[in-house]
Amino acid sequence: MINEGRGVERILDVVYVPSHFAMDDAAVRDLLTQHGAADLVTATADGLLATMLPFVFEPDAGEHGALLGHVARNNDQWRREAVGEALVIVRGPDAYVSPGWYASKAEHGRVVPTWNYITAHVHGELVVHDDPVWVEGLVRRLTAKHEASLPHPWAVDDAPAPFVAGQLRAIVGVELLITRIEAKAKLSQNRPEADVAGVVAGLEARGDRATADAVRTANGDR
Repeated sequence: MINEGRGVERILDVVYVPSHFAMDDAAVRDLLTQHGAADLVTATADGLLATMLPFVFEPDAGEHGALLGHVARNNDQWRREAVGEALVIVRGPDAYVSPGWYASKAEHGRVVPTWNYITAHVHGELVVHDDPVWVEGLVRRLTAKHEASLPHPWAVDDAPAPFVAGQLRAIVGVELLITRIEAKAKLSQNRPEADVAGVVAGLEARGDRATADAVRTANGDR
């Protein structure tokens, strides 16, 4: 993968990704930047641990970028040393796809249900930041990211400073320094054009505009 300046560089060498489901650099970067929350998974001496939390993508950290987040201080995952690399599972839109939406169902009936989805398995070294200054900077970035689209965005400084300080002491920062990414967008690219149109229509009729738009975009060059 070409590295445009500094930022995400992907190595697809483990997960099963047929070529028609592969994601390009721009799509991977967009997923890491725009996702809501993701699963942090670590292998420890006591077994697997996982926590769902929001991340900020920092393309200029390390060699391939980093995902920055925080966990509750009472969450033991940050205290348990990871064995090997950590994993963050990032997801985009996903949805059940009914074979009844396919035009080919009426033609030959050789169709089955499936699931459409966008996901990236982000591997890297997990670094813990038990540092209130680092954590405050992260919290401000997360807040700005998720409040930006609201008509009256809330800001950290809207809360009393002593209250904010107490909340910051209750969390610990985590940073995944990315070493490789396995990304996949399975969005009906292997179906005939008429079937794709049926999937988009079916998703929109069900009110799932996010997945419908993703399917439309993934198949836009046909």
